[in-house]
Amino acid sequence: MHDRGYDGGLGLAQPANGGQLLDRVEAMQLLASVDYGRVVFTLNALPAIRPVNHLVDEGQIIIRTRLTTPISTAVRSADAGVVVVYEADSLDPQSRAGWSVVVTGRAHTVTDPDQVSRYERLLHPWVNHADTVVAIEPGMVSGFRIIATEAPPQP
Repeated sequence: MHDRGYDGGLGLAQPANGGQLLDRVEAMQLLASVDYGRVVFTLNALPAIRPVNHLVDEGQIIIRTRLTTPISTAVRSADAGVVVVYEADSLDPQSRAGWSVVVTGRAHTVTDPDQVSRYERLLHPWVNHADTVVAIEPGMVSGFRIIATEAPPQP
């Protein structure tokens, strides 16, 4: 799941009661089980975050966006790709259980016409007019699961 000592900034190097770290395989499987998350990137030297829908294909996180969006511009600005963070979760406030996965990796624009066509068929963005496919190659993957414990008393 994670490099030794790396917990993706989750503060869970030693999980509290009711929490457990996920290994890389389980974290990526959980990420693939949902269709939306948040991509974090640098915009004008500051962190920016955008909600997007995604799919996981051949170990990469695939998103579609418009050429003119800040994330697309940031990705195109670096020949070797740009480092981004992708986060997705599934949390149930009633049971107080769920999971969160954080992936840090390089994002690049997909330019192969066959791949672009395939992803256009497989991934339908919530915002119309997406014309750019971005792939995120996971480098560091971390995640944790919160296991339901006894709910606190209701006031």
